[in-house]
Amino acid sequence: MLTFATAVILLLLTPGPGVLSTAGVGSAFGPWRGILYVAGLFLGTNAVAIAVISGLSATLFALPFMRVVLMTATAGYLGYLAVRIALAGSKINFINAKKSPGIIDGFMLQLINPKAYAVNTTLFSGFAFRPDSFLLETTLKLIILNCLWIFIHLLWLYFGMRLHSLNLSNRTQRVVNISMAGCLMGVVVLSFYSMFGYSD
Repeated sequence: MLTFATAVILLLLTPGPGVLSTAGVGSAFGPWRGILYVAGLFLGTNAVAIAVISGLSATLFALPFMRVVLMTATAGYLGYLAVRIALAGSKINFINAKKSPGIIDGFMLQLINPKAYAVNTTLFSGFAFRPDSFLLETTLKLIILNCLWIFIHLLWLYFGMRLHSLNLSNRTQRVVNISMAGCLMGVVVLSFYSMFGYSD
């Protein structure tokens, strides 16, 4: 069980679309929208976990083109989020709340995020600590995963919120927002490279 928890921490701490976008939303739009966004990510993560546990994701990924489709959809969606983060002003009250990311944005990102499927597949297909009871082991894994997931994502959100609360100048805040957006797109580029860059 300790090995499983360690694996969860290491996998979730690795910068990916979820945590980087969490910090970006917290920095650009403030705490309230950040919490709503994280709530959406949380719901999406558990939807992906259920898909993995039930075998649905294995069926989908058996289709050769599905990984490319999801990666392309993720790239487009992250690009959309990155633009919103990059163009956000330095003061939250200058932002139209209707245009800031929320629950639906977070939920949709996780549904098309290949890393979410990869992480959940790794965690739920390995690290057996109760092989005598699949139901008990899966339940314990879900509890451990969710507790650590919430803690780690709230840390990233806090990091973004701290940047937001520093009362930075418009110019500095814009640089921060653009940097966050750039990190998101960097993850997309690296993901595509890992998918296609090592082909023989």
